[in-house]
Amino acid sequence: MARLHPTGSHPERPERLAALLEHQYVWSEGRAATTEELELCHTAEHVELVRGVEDQVWLDPDTVCTATTFEAAALAAGTAIEAALRGGFALVRPPGHHALAARAMGFCVFNNVAVAARAAQRRLGLERVAIVDFDVHHGNGTEAIFREDDSVLFVSMHQWPFYPGSGGPDDQAETTVNVPMQAGSGDADYLDAFDRVVRPAVERFDPGLVLVSAGFDAHADDPLGGMRISEPGFRELARRCRGLSDRLAAVLEGGYNLETLPSLVDAALDGFTS
Repeated sequence: MARLHPTGSHPERPERLAALLEHQYVWSEGRAATTEELELCHTAEHVELVRGVEDQVWLDPDTVCTATTFEAAALAAGTAIEAALRGGFALVRPPGHHALAARAMGFCVFNNVAVAARAAQRRLGLERVAIVDFDVHHGNGTEAIFREDDSVLFVSMHQWPFYPGSGGPDDQAETTVNVPMQAGSGDADYLDAFDRVVRPAVERFDPGLVLVSAGFDAHADDPLGGMRISEPGFRELARRCRGLSDRLAAVLEGGYNLETLPSLVDAALDGFTS
């Protein structure tokens, strides 16, 4: 994933994973998702479209696809599944939470966390899975995939109004909880919202597994967001996610500052394991 799916000067580029692999000192390889696993959340037509790309094309105005994108995206989804099964943190690219069942969107090709949730339900026999998303952008793809499924709770904390324009205060359902945050929100704002909304929602749902869509583009120095979470703030968010379930795993979403991303992932790992 640090060499496949080349994207040039695009913010979502191979160097994101190269920086993490160079920095992290304890990790093991994941695997590619099978076609059957990808089709737990995606249409066969979408999977085959990505598989069949032989040159560089744009799947939407933000999402480039090359001859090696399918391999990278399948590795991302499969590694997310392994993280869910083993209680790990999947360091993957391309990210996934904007990807819809039938199309790519917003840098995302396959919805890694959604595929992981579905696969974990089958492999582990779990009745309920909760997904907590603290990427700066609303995870519209994850929400859409599970909107009518009461076995998966989706909770998203995100900047709003902002890309992709969804996840506003009125976008709620029995197992969809959106927590729109004003631009400029920092540690105290996020932790307060977590305690008031996120924790009670997850505790009521009582999942057998919590998956975290861990995006770091809400950091104060990220080029694509407008939030002000600090490194200690991400550590504390991760620690509070850890307290939601005995079974927890995480999947990397956004985070586009190559200088800060490794230390932010370190902080989250510290929080997830403390």
